[in-house]
Amino acid sequence: MALLEVEGLHTYYGHVHALKGIDLEVNEGEIVSLIGANGAGKSTTLRTISGLVRPREGRILLDGDPIETVPAHQIVERGISQAPEGRQIFGTLTVTENLNMGAYTLGTDKEAIEENRQRVYSLFPRLEERKMQLGGTLSGGEQQMLTIGRALMARPKLLMLDEPSLGLAPILVKTIFATIGAIKERGVTILLVEQNARAALKVADRGYVLETGRVVLSGSAQELLQDERVRKAYLGER
Repeated sequence: MALLEVEGLHTYYGHVHALKGIDLEVNEGEIVSLIGANGAGKSTTLRTISGLVRPREGRILLDGDPIETVPAHQIVERGISQAPEGRQIFGTLTVTENLNMGAYTLGTDKEAIEENRQRVYSLFPRLEERKMQLGGTLSGGEQQMLTIGRALMARPKLLMLDEPSLGLAPILVKTIFATIGAIKERGVTILLVEQNARAALKVADRGYVLETGRVVLSGSAQELLQDERVRKAYLGER
């Protein structure tokens, strides 16, 4: 049984049919990448899984249990955290306060919160150096580290990352993707949405290609990297 199973997912924004029968699964310990052009439905897929958008049809199973009608905050409690596109940190809160916001599922357990914070700092030493700095004064790369760190504070089974390299300099992109690999090594399963298809597939075990709300291709990351359609459409090759 997969950690996450998505079956026949249909999601709408008003009259706009954004997801048209998405099927995918993520096994424990994997990194699975969703790639596709803008508007393909990648972010909507993550938002639907995390309960921010309700599907009109379909099932979402976490460890075999349906969660498609579960409120978003309870989905976090059950083990799914999302680092959203655009970072969405709290600019007027310090790094430490931002991280603490991600640990709300732990209640008042200060020992567990501190333990989780130290886990985040071991991944992102820069955040510990900046822990009393306001989030809004961090660089773009540091804000992305904070976004991922905040999502990790809930100790998720499944971490969903939405465009983690967006707007970052190439050297920082390498750092972020190296960290994604390190997070996997710590036992966290990852569902990754990323415009940089080559980087996403290089770090992933498997991938799905989305076009206009449908899965049009899936396979191992190596298979997709070598697929002529993927190379032409998403890797800039002719």
